[in-house]
Amino acid sequence: MPVEITFQNASNAIVEYVPGRRRLRKAGLMTWRDYDTEFATLFTPTMVYRWQRPTREGGAWTGRTAGLARGEPSHIPNPLGVVPLVELPNRSRLHGKPRSEIATVLPLQDAVNTLWAHLMTASDGLALPARAVLGMDRPVREIVDPESGEVVGEEDLPLDRFRSDRLLWLESQGASIAEFSAADLDNYLRVIEVAVQHIAAQTRTPPSYLAGQLVNVSPDGVAASEAGLVAKVNERQRHFGSALREIMRLEALAQGEAGRAESLALGSVIWRDPQFRSDAQYSDALVKLKSIGVPDEALWERIPGVTPDEIERWKTMRTDAAGAILGGNVADLFGPKPEPDQGEPDPTADDVPEAA
Repeated sequence: MPVEITFQNASNAIVEYVPGRRRLRKAGLMTWRDYDTEFATLFTPTMVYRWQRPTREGGAWTGRTAGLARGEPSHIPNPLGVVPLVELPNRSRLHGKPRSEIATVLPLQDAVNTLWAHLMTASDGLALPARAVLGMDRPVREIVDPESGEVVGEEDLPLDRFRSDRLLWLESQGASIAEFSAADLDNYLRVIEVAVQHIAAQTRTPPSYLAGQLVNVSPDGVAASEAGLVAKVNERQRHFGSALREIMRLEALAQGEAGRAESLALGSVIWRDPQFRSDAQYSDALVKLKSIGVPDEALWERIPGVTPDEIERWKTMRTDAAGAILGGNVADLFGPKPEPDQGEPDPTADDVPEAA
């Protein structure tokens, strides 16, 4: 029977535990919306309840019919006998709810966003030098009566024309040009940089991940800077491992394999190395482990990207090679024996010509 494993957003799913039992699930609820209909599925160890309701105001929850076969009941028994909804808590605690990775740095990030908005606003009007005309009246033009041709008044000339033409006549004798220097926006940038460094320290983000922080640094230095992030990932692996192990146990139960489910409950999750290493570093480490007697199978499992199927294929190839050597079929391993050159005697021949 095919089994489907899906991941749900924490805003659409919730798990309730038995009071006093942190790992024994009492019920699980999953909700979602499809166009103009809301759906909800409640999982208990004995039953699965499925409801739906229209999103219009005043819609009531009723047994689910959408997506079900004709005559299929909306509420069915739970064939697993356990709640098939597993929580993946982040930074789980003995007291209180799990905490998000970004909960502690949200105020700092909001401050960075605010400072950046202020910088953009200031750069719009203060980033360039401003000039002022001193000792001169504002340019005006005469208003002429079209019928009589007489001047009836005057009005200010729009300054947009002078700005676009980049030309201005100073007719007054005492007129001069003054300039206001551009504002120094580095003050905003310095505060933003310090805030970003605080965010990096709290989230254990390596400086090499921030542009321009590290230049011409040795690989050992980069690895040292990533030590905090690697330790953080190792911590998350330890917490997420138990939940993922429970997911695989449920998959075995759904397949009807009670023995495999019991074995998975006592197993452990094997994670890939969270620290990035080059092929040369991995090869050097494997050679050193081989020198102290670590079996080949254990070394193969440490190679990044190697699947269990590839390891089984390597075992078969090694067995075939050993069988070929024991059977005397060396040619299958190293190829046929090369033929001697013309004019040179074959050292393996029975009749070797005597020297003259």
